[in-house]
Amino acid sequence: MKSNRTDSISASSLRRTWWNRVNDYLAMIRFSHTLFALPFALLSLCMAWSLEWNSLTASTLTLQLVGIVWCMVAARSAAMGFNRLVDRKIDALNPRTERRHLPAGKLRTREVAFFTLASSVAFVAGTFCFWPNRLPLYLAVPVLLFLLGYSYSKRFTALAHFWLGAALMLAPVCAWIAVRGEVVLATPLDLVPAIVLGSAIFLWVSGFDIIYACQDVEFDRAQGLFSVPARVGVPPALRLSAVCHLGTLAALLLLPWWFSALGPLYLVGWGVVAILLVYEHWIVSPDDLGRVNIAFFQVNAVISLGLSSVAALDLLV
Repeated sequence: MKSNRTDSISASSLRRTWWNRVNDYLAMIRFSHTLFALPFALLSLCMAWSLEWNSLTASTLTLQLVGIVWCMVAARSAAMGFNRLVDRKIDALNPRTERRHLPAGKLRTREVAFFTLASSVAFVAGTFCFWPNRLPLYLAVPVLLFLLGYSYSKRFTALAHFWLGAALMLAPVCAWIAVRGEVVLATPLDLVPAIVLGSAIFLWVSGFDIIYACQDVEFDRAQGLFSVPARVGVPPALRLSAVCHLGTLAALLLLPWWFSALGPLYLVGWGVVAILLVYEHWIVSPDDLGRVNIAFFQVNAVISLGLSSVAALDLLV
């Protein structure tokens, strides 16, 4: 009887330990932040599907959907894991980041390195979901290198925010290429809707990353790291962020001109996004950065999920 109880306790402890490790990895890569880019990749997927709906089978739709989610999660996991590896010594010095998993000793360097490698391999493997379209496979390594390269950007350029924006811009562009493949090769202008959507994401992400970087101005200057706020100060940085977000709204408003299937419902979503972006800049000021996390995480998650959902619904009705 005692042995059975001991075995039960050991099994429970093992499950708890396993689940804690999974939670550590998910927390390390901020898995919930996948919401920033994944909805736009799925929107691009829906837009591409709407152009060839009659020729797509249920199995093709399923495989492409699985492929987009698989590749997005794997690529972002690889990029975040690599970022934590590259920045672990810097994170240990910054009071805001010193409790991250590597500086705090919750995860070991070799564990995160293996996780990053496994995620990278998974990303490349995921491109076979789109076979016989070979473009995703051919582009997988260059795209991955670009994503990983962002982690070094703040060491040599204040434009690192725009590198991040370009990295997330690839989500809808790559999703479009994954579905349209041969059409894009034959007619390059076919890629324009995805580029317009990607441009909106580029400016949106760059703008909110500039806001986020305002928290680390003094630390970045002390460590010789580059960012827009560290280079020009917080007030000009917030103004540049606002300009980026005006560009976001302009690009989103331009999208229906290139993709006429988007109609009134999408424009309602655009109006809500405009209100949310104004709110984001209203709650953050040079004298009060205490609500940056609200602007960064909550408002932007609503923008991403909300606009993508409304636009996808618009394509269906």
